[in-house]
Amino acid sequence: MRKILFFFLLAFGGFANAQYVVNYKKVADTYFENKDYYAAATFYKKALKITGDSSQVVLPYGKERKSATDDKVIEDYEGAIYNLAESSRLYREFNDAEKYYAIAITFTNTRYKKALFYYAESLRANKKFNQAIDAFQQFIQKNPGDPLTKDAKKEIESCKFAIEEMRFPRMIQVKKVPAGINGLGSNYAPVKINSELYFTSSRPVTVGSKRDMVKTATGEIQVSTKANPFINNIYTTKGEFSSAEIDVKKVDINFPKNIEIAAAAFTPDRNTMYFTAWKDKEKYAIYSSRKAGEKWSDPQPVGLQVNSKDFNSSQPFVTSDGKFLLFSSDRSGGYGKFDLWYCAIREDGSLGQAVNFGPDINTADDEHAPYYNTLTKKLLFSTDGRVGFGGLDFFESEGDLVNWSKPKNLGFPFNSSKDDLYFTASDDQGTKGYISSDRESSCCLEVFEVKKEYLSIAGLLTDCKTRLPLADADVTLTNAEGSQKMITGSDGIYTFKVDSKRPVKLLFAKDNYFAVTKNYLYEELAKADTLLDKEYCLSPFKLGIPITLENIYYEFNSAELTEPSKKVLDFLIPIMEDNPQMEIELSSHTDNIGTEEYNLDLSNRRAKSCTDYLESKGIAAARMTSKGYGESMPIEPNEIIVKRKKKDNPEGRAKNRRTAFKVIKK
Repeated sequence: MRKILFFFLLAFGGFANAQYVVNYKKVADTYFENKDYYAAATFYKKALKITGDSSQVVLPYGKERKSATDDKVIEDYEGAIYNLAESSRLYREFNDAEKYYAIAITFTNTRYKKALFYYAESLRANKKFNQAIDAFQQFIQKNPGDPLTKDAKKEIESCKFAIEEMRFPRMIQVKKVPAGINGLGSNYAPVKINSELYFTSSRPVTVGSKRDMVKTATGEIQVSTKANPFINNIYTTKGEFSSAEIDVKKVDINFPKNIEIAAAAFTPDRNTMYFTAWKDKEKYAIYSSRKAGEKWSDPQPVGLQVNSKDFNSSQPFVTSDGKFLLFSSDRSGGYGKFDLWYCAIREDGSLGQAVNFGPDINTADDEHAPYYNTLTKKLLFSTDGRVGFGGLDFFESEGDLVNWSKPKNLGFPFNSSKDDLYFTASDDQGTKGYISSDRESSCCLEVFEVKKEYLSIAGLLTDCKTRLPLADADVTLTNAEGSQKMITGSDGIYTFKVDSKRPVKLLFAKDNYFAVTKNYLYEELAKADTLLDKEYCLSPFKLGIPITLENIYYEFNSAELTEPSKKVLDFLIPIMEDNPQMEIELSSHTDNIGTEEYNLDLSNRRAKSCTDYLESKGIAAARMTSKGYGESMPIEPNEIIVKRKKKDNPEGRAKNRRTAFKVIKK
C-alpha cells in the first residue's frame, strides 16, 4: 500500500501542500456552490488529474495514517470525488456519475452515505436496471431510517416496470430533429405553429471578449470565455426540417438584460405568446407578449393569479379553444413540489383564479409541462412522482379539467430512462408531434419528432346458428394497458386500435348467447404489421332448455366415459371459463331396455361421471348439477308400429340414449 499511497500523493499532492499554480479544487468548489455543475465537473477532473485516458483514482485504504496531513489529503480527495459524481449527475452526465459514485460508495465517512442511492440512480439512467435494483436494495438495507428509502422503493418498482415495458415497445417512431435545431446547449419545449417551429435553446451567444470571473479564497481565478452557453431564449425556424440548411432565428422580444425566457405557448389566434421568464437566483414567472405585425410587444407579467415572488410559476400552455391557461407551479395549496394548475382566460385576456388539477394528477413530487387536447380530452404531462422509467416520464390522463382518469405511463420508446417532457402535437388528434428528452445526450435536452402508430384488431361477429351478423353484442379488448369496449352495429363489425404488440384478450358477449374469449399471443401480434382481421360467432341458448351433446358414449352397461366422449365434453370447458357466472345441469337419458329402476340409476351415474370429468379439468363443482332421468323423457319412440305390429326403432333408441346440458343460471 505504500507504493499506492506514494502515487496518490504525487497525483494529488497539491491538496497536501495547499499550494496551487491554479487552485483547481477551489475553482471547482466555487462553481459547485453556484450550481454550475458542468464547469464544476471540469475543474474537479483537473484537480484530480483525471484525463480522457484516466478516469479512476486509487484510494489508499488499508494504510495506517501517520499524520493529520494524510487525513486532510483523504478528506479533500473524497470530497472532490463525491462532488465530481454529484456534478456529473446534476448536469445529467450519468455515465460519468456512475463511474465516480462507484468510487464514492467505498468511502466510510457517513457524509457520503447517499452515494449508494445516486449510484443506483445513475445505473438506472444508464439502462442497467437489474444492477440498479441490487444497488437500491443495498441502500435500503444499509439505511433503514433514511427518507430516501421511500424513493429507493419507488425506483425499484420503476426499474421492474422499465424491464417489462422494454420487452413490449409501443408502436411509436421517435426521431431526433436535425442539428440546426439541436445545436449546442439545451434545446427543448418545441411548439409547432403552422409551418413554424418555436423552441427554447441555451445555445451559445457570442459576448465578445467578456470574461467570467470566479473569486476564490486565494484570489481571483479567471476563466476566459467568448460565448455563454447558458442563456435560455426562444428561437424559431420555418420550412422542412429535412433540408440541409435550417435557418434558426432568435425571437425578438425586448427583455431587460440577464433575463432568460423559455417554453412559449400561443393563443389560438397566434397573437399572444405566454412564456416563462426568470433571472439568476430569482423565481420563475409567466409573462405574455402581444404580436404587432412582425414584432412582439414588451412582455408583461400575467398577474398575481399566477405569479408571486414567493413561488415559481412556469411552463404555460394555452388550450386550443383559448379558454384556459395551464402551468406548473410550486405555489402553496398543492400536493407536493411542482403541481399542475389552470386558470380561466377571460375575454379581455385577464386571468381567473388558479385551480389545482387535484390528487388524481398531482403527486408529492414534481409535475411539469402540461399539454391538453380539447378534442380528445387527453392531458399529457411529465412527472417523476409515479412508477415509470425513472426521471421525468410522460403520462396521459383523460378528463375535463375537473375529473380525470388514472394517469397511464406512455411506455417505451415515448419515455426513456432519462428525462422526457414538453410534448406538443402537430395534428388535431395528438398522434404526432414533438417532445424534449436527454435520452441521447450526455447533458442536455434535445428535440425529437414522435409519431404514434397503431395495430388494428378488427373482424366480424356472427350468430353461430344463422351465420348472420350479430348486432348489439359487447366486445371488450383487454391488454396490459387496460380495457377498451364497443357494441357491434347491424353489420356485426368490431374494431380496436392498440399501440403495442402486447398479448391481447377479446371477450364477445350478448344476452342469451354463450360468451367467448379469444387471445392473441405476442408471437401473433409481433408478426402483424397493421391489421388482424378475425371472424368469430356466438352460440345462442335459452335458460332451462336442454342442448344435446352429440356423440357422448359410455362403456357397455357402464357409467365410464369413453375417450372420444371426453373430447366432446371438452367443448364445455371454454364455455364455462368464458361465462364464469353461469351454472349448468348435466343430464343423462336411456332408452327403455331394462327396468326403470336400473335405467334411472345408470343415468344418474353417467351424468355424475360427466360432472366429475369437468371438475377434474378445473370447473368448480358448485357450478354443475348432475341428474339422471332414465327412460322417462324420450325424444323419439323406442318402438314404432308397422302394419299394426310393434317393431323396434334402433334410430329412436339411439337418440334417447343421450347426454345434454342446460343453463340454469346465467
